Amino acid sequence: MSDQIVLIDPNVDPYGYLGIIRNADGSITRPDLPTRSFPTPTADHDSSVFTKDIVINTAKDTWARIFIPREVVNSEDKLPLVVYFHGGGFVMAVTVDTLILQKFCATLGAEIPAIIVSVDYRYAPENRLPAAYDDCMESLHWIKNTTDDLLKKYADFSKCFLLGTSAGGNIAYHVGLCVAGVSEQLKPLEIKGLILHHGFFGGNERTKSELRLAHDKILSLNVSDIMWELGLPIGSDRDHPYCNPVMEIRSNENLLDRVKIQGLKILMIDCDGDPLIDRQIELLKVLKEKGVQVVDSFSEGGLHGCEFFDDMKLKDMALVVKEFVRA
Repeated sequence: MSDQIVLIDPNVDPYGYLGIIRNADGSITRPDLPTRSFPTPTADHDSSVFTKDIVINTAKDTWARIFIPREVVNSEDKLPLVVYFHGGGFVMAVTVDTLILQKFCATLGAEIPAIIVSVDYRYAPENRLPAAYDDCMESLHWIKNTTDDLLKKYADFSKCFLLGTSAGGNIAYHVGLCVAGVSEQLKPLEIKGLILHHGFFGGNERTKSELRLAHDKILSLNVSDIMWELGLPIGSDRDHPYCNPVMEIRSNENLLDRVKIQGLKILMIDCDGDPLIDRQIELLKVLKEKGVQVVDSFSEGGLHGCEFFDDMKLKDMALVVKEFVRA
């Protein structure tokens, strides 16, 4: 999920891959922390969309980028709203300004079409979970209360979807659980569905796909373990609910009641080249057993986050999301 993943082998230098230095006392140093400015003027990152940057919380240094398809500018019809949470294992210094995210969000916005709000959140371990969940939940309240003319004019707040990639998929799931319990407080914003794209989940017990792809060049097992170590609350293991939702669902009979009452639907997207595919399959099975409206789009081949590196796969994903959003 960063420009350095093709340059550093995570199996050789996992901390370098993550863009951090592990100090002797266990703390970390970020040598290349991205700089940010608030706010930036409207900028053209793609001919099919125009964008606008907005501040969510200056104190937390969180912000978002709005992607608006140009085709809607001269139309009176409002478009569905997709709130996007990026990946990075909660640890990598990915921002909404990361180059590959621009293409990803612009393509989805144009192809669905939809208004995309790509949200930033704080990194771990400086801000361990649930900080990312809190930041992304705060972004929904910001949208609800926004006075931004573009969002109010072009976005249909009654058709909002949460989409997340990798760690962002994890965020979309957990924020979705929170939303189901406070839906009245978010109106006129109405969350209709969750889209978990290569969701970053885990557990103490290894899955077959994790072992099969332990030395994967995108999401190796050692890197995954480090991200959970740095991201979870201190003293937690990988069976913590933030990491292992299946265990939480099985131990809490009523956990998904509000999700079902609200009629939230879930789309899960992944491929069998992703070390996390078995986690997705297991979560899909449990959600179905509990009566949640969930559908999947699992494909052969690929790799974790492959849509960021393959234009055809991104187009295919956009069609899947479009069908889900428009259903």
